[in-house]
Amino acid sequence: MNVWKGAAGVCINSEGKLLMILQGKPHEDKKWSVPAGGLEAGETIEECCIREMAEETGYSAEVGEKIYVKEQDGDEFDRVEVHYFLTTIIDGEMKIQDPDGLIHDIAWKSRDELEELDLCFPEDRKFLLNCLETYQPLGATD
Repeated sequence: MNVWKGAAGVCINSEGKLLMILQGKPHEDKKWSVPAGGLEAGETIEECCIREMAEETGYSAEVGEKIYVKEQDGDEFDRVEVHYFLTTIIDGEMKIQDPDGLIHDIAWKSRDELEELDLCFPEDRKFLLNCLETYQPLGATD
């Protein structure tokens, strides 16, 4: 079975806002998601999460608890598996460093904003809203 694996970072700041990125290919409508991406050769899923956070937001992050694994059928792959981790920012500043040129904005989004955002993965909305209710901020920078 051909499985695509990736990691996503869920980071909540001291104001209870979620770190999100606006992404999309040049010809696509741009949509929001948490920082995430695919596992590279020789990398652990936690290392993938740390790398993607840095590339997409400029922040160095520490990976905490794994809070969710989303598994679904894929288009190009038989199966897609994304591991979501709570993350804490430990250094850096908000800055797009995406080598693929797919990130267009970075922002902290409130619960009210999250309810209205056009998401890359609409199936994540309920889960992300629940994260804002459930998890305390983990030392994130504003």
